Amino acid sequence: MTADVWLPIPPDEIEGLPEGPEYRFWNGAEDFPADPADCAFYVVPYMKPSPLCVRPLARMSRVEVVQTLSAGIDHVEPGLGRLRPGVRLCNARGVHEASTAELTLALILSSLRGIPDFVRAQERGEWLGGFRPALADKNVLIVGYGSIGSAIEDRLVPFEPARVARVARSERTTARGPVHPLTELPALLPEADVVILSTPLTETTRGLAGADFLSRMKDGALLVNVARGPVVDTKALLAELERGRLTAALDVTDPEPLPRAHPLWRAPGVLISPHAGGPTSAFLPRAKRLLVDQLRRHVNREPLRNVILTTGAPTG
Repeated sequence: MTADVWLPIPPDEIEGLPEGPEYRFWNGAEDFPADPADCAFYVVPYMKPSPLCVRPLARMSRVEVVQTLSAGIDHVEPGLGRLRPGVRLCNARGVHEASTAELTLALILSSLRGIPDFVRAQERGEWLGGFRPALADKNVLIVGYGSIGSAIEDRLVPFEPARVARVARSERTTARGPVHPLTELPALLPEADVVILSTPLTETTRGLAGADFLSRMKDGALLVNVARGPVVDTKALLAELERGRLTAALDVTDPEPLPRAHPLWRAPGVLISPHAGGPTSAFLPRAKRLLVDQLRRHVNREPLRNVILTTGAPTG
């Protein structure tokens, strides 16, 4: 029997794939490229809706590895219950950190320095002077201090913030300082001028930035979401934006894509980018390198990188 590998990138465009497997190209087309029951390694199509990504899983009776090309795994979680025990789910740690961190800094600087206002003024031929907030000397809070949160701090430091505080699910110490547990968020929020959300979407983080969270942010603070849209309670954020108490820079929204008539488009003090953190020129070469490495490990029965969970294994 064959041991197929399903790739969302044509295999002849990936240099260095190990010999042995039968490589099949599938990026979400209606017809499958082969019998899903023969697939041993499934690479999930990138930036595709969850129902499409999980569609073949119920028929993948021999699959051993499900590999995403995103940092988050929430889009495949609905299909994991269809898999047999022992299937390893891996994410794309190492692929998106640089691009997402770049966009995070771009959103912060654009929001603080009023770049959208300058663009609109340019269209009117208007010289829009005046003082604007700087990132220098601001207190920044990163909520979700994994590899992306760490990459964001790497790029924040040269802009000379007064302080960078870090929050993750579990308390720990890094070379740059302590990482606070989520339970300390209420005490940290009032001190932050800029709050960055870079946490995965889980049952714990869904709606994390709700009315209570937002009310604890200081007047005039900037909320930046490069995580997932549902981490923020959109209704609660709209209330704060419309009051003019907070500003926001959002690469992700709930709902997403944001409907044309949604009030978030026209809310004061908000900058929206269309989930652009990951899809850049850096994505494809880094994704290919990850896949070649993972598939070599798979073929040689070596430990895989970025294993997030194993189906049927105890959690917690």
